[in-house]
Amino acid sequence: MNIKMYVNNEKIIAGMTMKDREELEQGNMALHVCLNTEYVLENRKKLATSLSSEIDNFVCANQTHSDHFHRVILEDKGRGAKTKDTVIPDTDALYTFEPNIILSSFTADCVPVFLYNNVNGLIGVVHSGWQGTIKEITPKLFNHLIEVENCNPGDFHVQIGAALSQEKFEVDEDVYVKFKNLGYANDFIYYKESTNKYHIDNQLTVKKQCELAGIPSDQITIDPTCTFLSPDGFSYREDKQAGRHLSFIMRKE
Repeated sequence: MNIKMYVNNEKIIAGMTMKDREELEQGNMALHVCLNTEYVLENRKKLATSLSSEIDNFVCANQTHSDHFHRVILEDKGRGAKTKDTVIPDTDALYTFEPNIILSSFTADCVPVFLYNNVNGLIGVVHSGWQGTIKEITPKLFNHLIEVENCNPGDFHVQIGAALSQEKFEVDEDVYVKFKNLGYANDFIYYKESTNKYHIDNQLTVKKQCELAGIPSDQITIDPTCTFLSPDGFSYREDKQAGRHLSFIMRKE
């Protein structure tokens, strides 16, 4: 199985499954876009085994490009792991203090954001497509963690996973204006006269959002892999029938 591992130490394991032509459905991990649910479940079981875990420890959400987040508790364990019927509804970010739970996020061009707090053990994962970015889901989550969960922003480490590159993320003026109106994304946008399109770096915009939330810049890492250009990437922009990467993070106990 093709897994891009971002963190693997005594406390945290986090990474992202990639397209793999040797696997069922090329390693697709999403039940909401698949040809055969059993193939996806086999892929998930294989991932769980590689993490020394079980499929029942996954927690999945029905992602709707919202700015909604959910604190995962022990009773949530297994939601969305084997069937769509049990997913956490209308949610694009998950966090938990619980160990041995695999928080999951599904992407095919959107930005996956992994976060972990070395002091109190909190972990989280965010699905930030361009709609989530302009709704500021990531900074809203951090503000909640700081204000409600009493986290210190300086204790967080953030990994921004593989996503659509600025070169391939071309948009019309309506989306450009939404990013411009954020007030801090202008440095991550360029205009291409030959196509009359704007190109936006969603990853760098999300990084800026993390910095504005108080996360130290040197504790934020970006994976430069473009899901469109890389043969290991699932890209909705390239292929509307594309499978999905699964971004995962788990705190070990």
